[in-house]
Parts: sequence; structure tokens; C-alpha cells
Amino acid sequence: MIAAAVFRGLRKGLHTTLTLAKAVVPAYVAVSLLARTPVLDWLGGLATPWLSVLGLPGEAALPLLLGMFVSLYSGIGALASLELGAREATIVAVVLGVAHSLVIETAVTRQIGVASRFPLTLRIGLGLAMGALLHRVWGG
Repeated sequence: MIAAAVFRGLRKGLHTTLTLAKAVVPAYVAVSLLARTPVLDWLGGLATPWLSVLGLPGEAALPLLLGMFVSLYSGIGALASLELGAREATIVAVVLGVAHSLVIETAVTRQIGVASRFPLTLRIGLGLAMGALLHRVWGG
């Protein structure tokens, strides 16, 4: 009985790991490759003025965008490939903790009859506000 439970747990754990790897690994590889081209620097230059409110460098734009609009795990994969400090990574994590997977979750809220504009605005606004507050509290 215990062996069956352990086997079942291992099988489910492996399945979950593979599912997460499908999101994390491609994002990690893509951002690692982009970091070797001028594209990430260009994107970072565009985003720097906006992300300075959160105390983040422009390169944090890609994990934020991936996490907000693709999936939280894609954002994490992109974040892992950057060399951000604990402070910056925490701010990104807080923002994405509130405002992640917006496309999918907005579609779900529509299906249950909730107008999408309010929850979408609320989640993005609260995520950014929490990130800005954390930046200020943490010495920004």
C-alpha cells in the first residue's frame, strides 16, 4: 500500500515537473539567447524609464511581460536567466504574484460572466502599486 502511494506520488511529481519545464525552459533559453543580442538591451532601454518607478532595470521588462501575459512560469524562467539581485527579483515576484497569466484568467472571468476590464485593471494596478511600494519600503 505504501509502495503504491510512493509510486503514484513520484509519477504525479514527474508529470508536474515536465509540465512546468515546458513553460520555464523555453523562456529561459529564449531570454538567454536574447541577452546575447542587442534586442534585450534595446527593450531594456525602452522600459528603463517606466520600470524605474519599481526600482527595476529595463531588462526586467521581459520577465514581467511574459509573466503577465503568457504564464507565471514563463516569467520565472525569463527571470532566472537574468542577473538581478534579490531585491529586484523579489519586486518582480510580487508584481507577478498579483498580475500573472492575465490573458487566460481574463478569459476565465468572462466565462463566468464578469466584465474583464475591472479585474484586469485591478490586478495590473495592484501589482504595480505593490511593486512600487516594496521599492520605496526597501530603500528606493
